[in-house]
Order: sequence, then C-alpha cells, then structure tokens
Amino acid sequence: MMTPEHEHWYSNARSSVCIADSNADWHGEFDLIVVGFGGAGASAAIEALEQGARVLIVDRLHGGGATEISGGIYYAGSGTRFQQAAGFTDSVDNMFNYLKMETRGIVSDDTLRCFCEQSLDNLQWLEDNQVPFDSTYCPVKTSYPTNKYFLYYSGNEAVHEYTQQADPVPRGHRSYSKGLSGEAFFGALKQSAINKGAVIKLNSEATRLLTNARGDVIGIETSEFAPDSPALKQHHKLVERYKKLRLLGPLLEGLLKKIDHTEQQKDQQQRYRATKGVVLASGGFIFNKQMLQHYAAPYKDGMPLGTPGCDGSGIRLGQSVGGAIDNMHHVSAWRFINPPLSWAKGIIVNQKGERYVNEQVYGAKLGYHMVAENNGTAILIINKKLFWKAVKETLFGGIWFFQVAPALMNLFLNAKKAKTIAALAEKIQANPEQLAESLSAYNQAARNNSADVFNKSPEFMADLSEGPWYAMDISIDSKLYPCPMITLGGLKVNEQTGAVKHEEGHDIKGLYAAGRTAIGIASRFYVSGLSLADCVFSGRRAARSACK
Repeated sequence: MMTPEHEHWYSNARSSVCIADSNADWHGEFDLIVVGFGGAGASAAIEALEQGARVLIVDRLHGGGATEISGGIYYAGSGTRFQQAAGFTDSVDNMFNYLKMETRGIVSDDTLRCFCEQSLDNLQWLEDNQVPFDSTYCPVKTSYPTNKYFLYYSGNEAVHEYTQQADPVPRGHRSYSKGLSGEAFFGALKQSAINKGAVIKLNSEATRLLTNARGDVIGIETSEFAPDSPALKQHHKLVERYKKLRLLGPLLEGLLKKIDHTEQQKDQQQRYRATKGVVLASGGFIFNKQMLQHYAAPYKDGMPLGTPGCDGSGIRLGQSVGGAIDNMHHVSAWRFINPPLSWAKGIIVNQKGERYVNEQVYGAKLGYHMVAENNGTAILIINKKLFWKAVKETLFGGIWFFQVAPALMNLFLNAKKAKTIAALAEKIQANPEQLAESLSAYNQAARNNSADVFNKSPEFMADLSEGPWYAMDISIDSKLYPCPMITLGGLKVNEQTGAVKHEEGHDIKGLYAAGRTAIGIASRFYVSGLSLADCVFSGRRAARSACK
C-alpha cells in the first residue's frame, strides 16, 4: 500500500506487487530467495545454505554491489584477536558505549548490544568463509590506510567527546589485500556461496514481489536478458567499465544512462517461488535521483557512491506490499580532509566565516554538520606553512593515488590566496569580522595549548597567525572536490528477526530486509566498516529467521 506522500514519484518505479497462488507457473522453487548479491545478500545466502536451505540469489548487475568496490573495512570489536595482537584491549561494554553515541537510538539498546556481543562470532564466521584480515596497526589518523596497515581508527573513537564515554580502541579491520580491499572481502563470500551450492542469477532484476491472497510474500518475478542476447554482452561491458572508472564520479552520467538503456532490452520474465521467504538486500537509493530529490534534496549535489544497483529497488519492492520506511532523509556525506593531515590542522568555516566543527572528526560527521547545519558549505582555511606541508604530504607521504589527485588539484586550482584576513574574506564572500574572530580564537588556543572550543586534540591544532592564507571551497557541490555519499534510510524491520514491518505495524510474512535496504546499525551516523558489519549482522539474522 502506498501513502499519498509516495504516489507522485512511486508511480514511475519498475517494482510492483502481484497476487499468485501455489499453482502458478513457477520457473523454479527454493527455500530462500535473496534479492541483491552484495555483502548483505551474500551473508544471508551463506547463512541459509549452512542451515541446509536451497537458495536462489538474483542480482540486477554482476554481483558485488557497493561491497565489492568499497574499501573492504569491517567494523569489529569486543576484543578481536587482531586488536589483541596489536596491543589493544576492548570489551562488549566499551564497544557498546561508543556505538551508542554513533547510532543515537536508530536501533534499540538490546539490538545494539546484540550486535556488539556477536561481533567476535561474526568476524570468525567471515574468516571461516575465507575473508582475510591482519593485525598490523596504523598509527596515523587517516580516512583509509595504505597497504602497510590493516587495523585502524576508522571512526571518531579518539575524538574528545567520544573518549569521555568509551576508551578509544581501533575497530576498523581492513580485509588483507593490496589496493582497495572490497574485492577481496566480497570475492571470498561469493566463492563461499558458490561452493555451498547457491543458485546465482546475474543480470536478473527482481521487478515484482508475488504474494498469496493473505498478503504473504511467496516469491518474485524477474526481468532477464535472453541468454544469447547481444544486449547482455553490451550490458556486461558497460558495467565493468563503470567499475573501473567509478572514481570519476560526475563524469560518468552518460555511461549510467547507457547501462539503464541497455537494461530496457531485457525481454524475459521469470517467476521463482520461495517457500521460506524473500530477503531484500539490494542496497540503498543513492543512484535514484528521483528518490534522492524527494527524500533528501539537500544532498542532491553530492557524488553518489556505490553502483547503479543502489537505485532503491529493494526499498520500493518492500513498499509495494505495504512495507514501512524510515530515516529516508538521512544521507552520509563523506567530507574527508585527511590526508593530507595538514588540512585537518586548519579550520573549516561556513559562508558567514563561522567555524562550526572539530576538523579532526570522521569525514561523515563533518559532512553531517556541513549539510544538515550549514547549507552544504565548507571552506577550509590554512596558511602558507600548512599549504606547503600539505603539498609535501601529498607528494611524498605514500598516500593512495585516489587521494593524491584531488588534494593537488585543490591546493593549486581551488585555493584562493590572500595576504590579509580581510582580503581572504572578500574572496570567499564571508563576513571579515567573523572570519577574523574565528581564526583569532583558534590561534589563541593553539598558541597557549589551551582547550579548543570544539575540543580538538592538541596534535591536530596549528597556529595560523602568520599568513598569507589560503581558502579552499570544499562544499558539497564542489566540482574539484566531489563529496561522496551513501543513503542510510530504508525499510523498517523487526529487530529480532529482520522481517519487514508493515505500515500498520505487523510483520510482513515471508519478507525480510538486510544491509542498506533496511534500517540498521549504520542508519544514523556512518563510520568506516559499520555498513559491512551491519550487512553481515542483518543478513545472517534474516536468514536464520526465515529458515527456522
């Protein structure tokens, strides 16, 4: 059932519902059908297979989802063997106290504690399924560690306001692999699903949920390419090209249109029955401009992060049978300013020249303050000393190639230079008195080694009294410094089972949701690795419930 609020955009969605009976013309019957073959879908499928279920996985593209192209960071704590090997002590209570500050009630305390209590088991489960990890600890705060390091502070654990509630411990477990580790993380799960006997149908889009007369979900209808279709080969080439070029972001608009156009040539409809349930695990909706404009318009100028499969199709499928949604306005905008580390020692101001954030915080927290509280504006102020330190760190600091180019482009093409604060304020069209006041307060705290108004750690402070000064506009709509984003809202689920909740409050029998298709641990504030950890937690939960 659709509410009036949804109808004006929902009518264009490809997903809908159809009532079918047990005697329908089925093309296959399985215990569990999983829609979406990323981290959450793979976790659900493997868990079900381990319980003896017959499992079908369908994926609109080629599998992997956002998981495969991610950094492969898995958030784990409570005393993992990798934490212990690196010399760190953690506990369920300590992990819970920290995450309670990040989740802020998006899930119940019982569910959050369950997530923390299951952290060790889920990590071991991943290792049992051949996902590799390592205990080499990264001693420097960074948005993503280099190939030397595989355990790091992936969130706000070491930021002052968080250390008041929980002892800082690194929980970002990077999959052991060269380059971005998402491919190694997903590749292991994919192979495990294959080895355990999953039937996998790629290039197969679930377009409708099939129900019985009572409204119980009993299967899906798909749209597929004919096996010998030239469009199938073209589709494969286009999707692989997108994976290779995805970091170009806004420049790939034409390629995305070609992928969508090719998919319109799917000419086969199939129906598959699920005797135990259907799990929706096809990601969020960051690549659906219509949904983004409707639910989260302030984020429309950011750069979608993920794959074209993150189009909200799973959420829309759930809505088609009355599934309730929540937190759809909440998007995680990743405004990382480290590396280069010297940028985090400057200050960020809004259009008025007001400083509004502790610049050492995790990029998604900075992005939240930027969009939700300051109209998407972020102007980074550094001085000459930090400017050239940043250049040195970028060129010789051993950081990733995808971090080098944006840093250099912004330092040399985006930075506006001025010899006075007043002249700098004029160049960025900020209030000169307010900008001077922001810098003066910051400089005084840095010089005197006194408390910063935003509790920034002393090692991230720098006296900016000596000019000239540089201002870089790194707002959400920046062309030279695109702001990656993922959506956090989704279908409401029963937190004990993962069953999708109906708008009227009851569970929808036979329908489950996991990962970013559902409300979960990562749906309030994001830190690196929390989404993959929630994919495993919620995917396994859904499969266990369906297979009871």
